Amino acid sequence: MADPDVDAWLPAAARGDGVALDQIVRAYRPAVYRYCRSRLWDHETAEDVTQEVVLAMVQALPRHRSETHTLGAFVFGIAANHVAQAYRTRAKLAEVADDLVPDRIDETAGPEDLAVTADEIGHVMLLVDELPESYREIVMLRVAAGLSAAEVAEVLGMSPGAVRVAQFRALTRLRELALAGAVS
Repeated sequence: MADPDVDAWLPAAARGDGVALDQIVRAYRPAVYRYCRSRLWDHETAEDVTQEVVLAMVQALPRHRSETHTLGAFVFGIAANHVAQAYRTRAKLAEVADDLVPDRIDETAGPEDLAVTADEIGHVMLLVDELPESYREIVMLRVAAGLSAAEVAEVLGMSPGAVRVAQFRALTRLRELALAGAVS
């Protein structure tokens, strides 16, 4: 821990003497770091908190009364407060992070799913291109555009029943092409 001679530097440090302050910081900083490192989760956080403790100690030295606390008790009281503050800050950050975590699993497609889907759509479009023009148009209007049989019938000047029959034949032909692997 700190050298007992450090107490001799205290009056000069309290008056702002840079050499005296440096001696006290050099004496206490390693022990403060070891304390912070033993209480905190990583080296970087311990370093940050140690720096805050040293700064707070330097600022508070003029108010230190050696008759109430030893310098070591004073410094480690500051360190304990800063470690506790680091825990409170971390807890607040964890609360904020919890707000960002969704309540449900995200079921939207990820990059891999999108790539597979795009590949599958490309394959299906090659198969659709193999259909006769009339079948191709019905499949695109019904499946891709999502129109009803009645709406497709109106667009193409057919009856809704004729659209359904043509759609059935188009999908049957697509199935045959897919099974045959006939992609040109």
